[in-house]
Amino acid sequence: MIHRRTSSVSRLAGFTLLEVMLALIVCGIVLAAVNGVYFGALKLRNRTSANIEAALPIQHAVAVIKRDLTGIMLPGGSFGGPFQSTPTNTMNVVSAALGARSSPDIYTNTGVIDENTEFAAVQKVAYYLAAPTNNASGSDLMRGVTRDLLPVAGATPDAQFLMSGVDQLTMQFYDGTSWAETWDSTTATNLPLAIKVQITLTPEDRSRQDAAPIEFIVPVMVQARTNVTTATTGGGA
Repeated sequence: MIHRRTSSVSRLAGFTLLEVMLALIVCGIVLAAVNGVYFGALKLRNRTSANIEAALPIQHAVAVIKRDLTGIMLPGGSFGGPFQSTPTNTMNVVSAALGARSSPDIYTNTGVIDENTEFAAVQKVAYYLAAPTNNASGSDLMRGVTRDLLPVAGATPDAQFLMSGVDQLTMQFYDGTSWAETWDSTTATNLPLAIKVQITLTPEDRSRQDAAPIEFIVPVMVQARTNVTTATTGGGA
């Protein structure tokens, strides 16, 4: 009787081959599901990181352009030259090494003054599209900065890289009623009331539909007074 009970208990404590196979199948299904979720999350994380890295240069370039336009100076004097979409002054013509001009000369007060930087806070800025240096598609958006506005000879601007993959950068100027493609402060009475900037990116795949361009408007808060009243004096008896 004791031997029979031991054999019976042994048979009850073990697993059959079918049970082992079912357990392995269930474990395989669970592992496959976990693997799919893990690699799906990993792809999402990589895609999100790539999108963030691609957006950072755009955000930086937009912030720099907005800052320059917000700090624009009134035309006139040594530190406020003419605002012309097509500069005619030879002093405003920058070396072609920077690329094709895409903006007027912007006299702005965004310069930084510290113990390591010379000259004043007012600087002359212009934007250019240059040939890419990293074999990327489109052009490189460059910022030419001239800090010394009182040189004996023409100063060479410093070239600052902003972003790559730019197809076109355009500016339009609001005169109070409509948007103009060009502006010349030597013939207009004042600066435009607002400036619209449009940045068109080069698509990675030319077969795909072009993405919507980046567009933003910067109001020009500084305006010259044109309705100055002339004071007169008269003699009295």
